[in-house]
Amino acid sequence: MSDKRPLDTLYSNKLADIGHFSFNDEVVSVFPDMIQRSVPGYSTILGMISDLAGRYVQANSRCYDLGCSLGAASIAMRNGINVDNCHIISIDNSQAMIDRCKAIIHTTNHRDQHLTPISLTCDDIEKITIENTSMVVLNFTLQFIPLNERLALLQKIYNGLLPGGILVLSEKVIFTDKPHQQLMTELYHNFKRENGYSDLEIAQKRTALEDVLRPETLEAHKERLKSVGFNSADTWFQCMTFASLIAIKP
Repeated sequence: MSDKRPLDTLYSNKLADIGHFSFNDEVVSVFPDMIQRSVPGYSTILGMISDLAGRYVQANSRCYDLGCSLGAASIAMRNGINVDNCHIISIDNSQAMIDRCKAIIHTTNHRDQHLTPISLTCDDIEKITIENTSMVVLNFTLQFIPLNERLALLQKIYNGLLPGGILVLSEKVIFTDKPHQQLMTELYHNFKRENGYSDLEIAQKRTALEDVLRPETLEAHKERLKSVGFNSADTWFQCMTFASLIAIKP
């Protein structure tokens, strides 16, 4: 962890009203620290996104980073793209995220003028048009979409993908086996403690996310992906309650 990274202390003091978690200015200011200390394997997932971009992104196509936050997945895609005339479209519904992301992307553009262009838009990913795309990334985004709206979003993504195109779906997951769920939860809380979070911080963050982040089982994700048309959809990464799937359009 870089000493220059602002530390996530948002839940370090007891709050009278915890409220719902949102990607506001406070969260954006500490987001890099928050996600590195809260999501096991996050750097590994970004590395694989770059690798997959090198394998699957097609010339003259678009790539979408839906729920892009500060653009880590967008930059990972760009680092892996090795074909011409591509365009990365990065979308988030948090204006605070987009504003900070623009500054980050501007810095990387200044270092290399020949990089694949990234367009940033503050919008609702359920309302945008997705077309002529060879790669879509939902990196811990679908979990914030209402359950009854997830199928339509994935169908839109599938329809917009070119043959041979790929979707990377990373999510927090749950398990139907209660003892296993309890074990994974305890291991995850230990992971957060080892990364410097107190029991108070863990408990308050969990309360803030209860009605905002709605995880599902891996089986539910796979079934939904196959129902919209992906005949190849499976897990490539899992660590405790976090997983990432790859779905390929035939």
